[in-house]
Amino acid sequence: MAVQGSGRRGRRAGLAGGLWAAGELAVTVGAVVLLLVVHQMWWTNRQALAGAREEVRALERGWEEPERLAPPAAEADADAEADAETDARPEPDPGPSEARSAAGPGPSPSAPGGAAPPAGRAPARDQSYAVLRIPRLGLVVPVAQGIDKKAVLDKGYAGHYPGTAQPGEEGNFALAGHRNTHGEPFRYLNRLRAGDEVTVDLRGQRYTYVVGRILPETTERDTGVVAPVPRSAVKPGYGYSEPGAYITLTTCTPEYTSKYRLVVWGTLKR
Repeated sequence: MAVQGSGRRGRRAGLAGGLWAAGELAVTVGAVVLLLVVHQMWWTNRQALAGAREEVRALERGWEEPERLAPPAAEADADAEADAETDARPEPDPGPSEARSAAGPGPSPSAPGGAAPPAGRAPARDQSYAVLRIPRLGLVVPVAQGIDKKAVLDKGYAGHYPGTAQPGEEGNFALAGHRNTHGEPFRYLNRLRAGDEVTVDLRGQRYTYVVGRILPETTERDTGVVAPVPRSAVKPGYGYSEPGAYITLTTCTPEYTSKYRLVVWGTLKR
């Protein structure tokens, strides 16, 4: 009997030890998950918000600097003579980077300080070049070319859909932004109402749009919402039917998911 009792106590002790180890593991895993949530929901927001605010300041500082003026006539003549001499020399074989340039235009590097691109030239990919302001939401955020997650959206910027119009142009100036995490610039997009104003600043220019229509929910594949004349292909009752100068703001919905898209449209204030 004594031997059997000792065996039962040993088994109980082993079971208790296993349960204790499992409990410790569960607590450790829970702590790691909590840290990941804190990092995703809090730290990435702080980083992206700080970076986006600094980018707005950099853009505005760059716009305050005088644009480079044309060189004086004498200097231009000297440059022309130097160019003529250079043209007379045999051209060296292009290196790898020169060969790439000769092959065709590609993404140019971001301008220092996020300066706006010269008039008539499209911004470089991932380059910030404008500032979006939504007074009702207290939102001031840089706009960058493209909607790449890592290079644009995760920085807390609004991303310009490639192929859509630029600010002030006829067509649809379409933007995307995070609703949660990474600065979440479009978190409260659902609070916008018809008549609210949305402004877009570039160097020396400001374009004001007036919110007109809102699509509370559509699929992520509803490309009609960013068409030149924006109209939902999923819910045709939402959108416009005539050409104009539009702005489109898109983000995920419901909050903390990416299942659907919330869309806000506005028209350029003439």
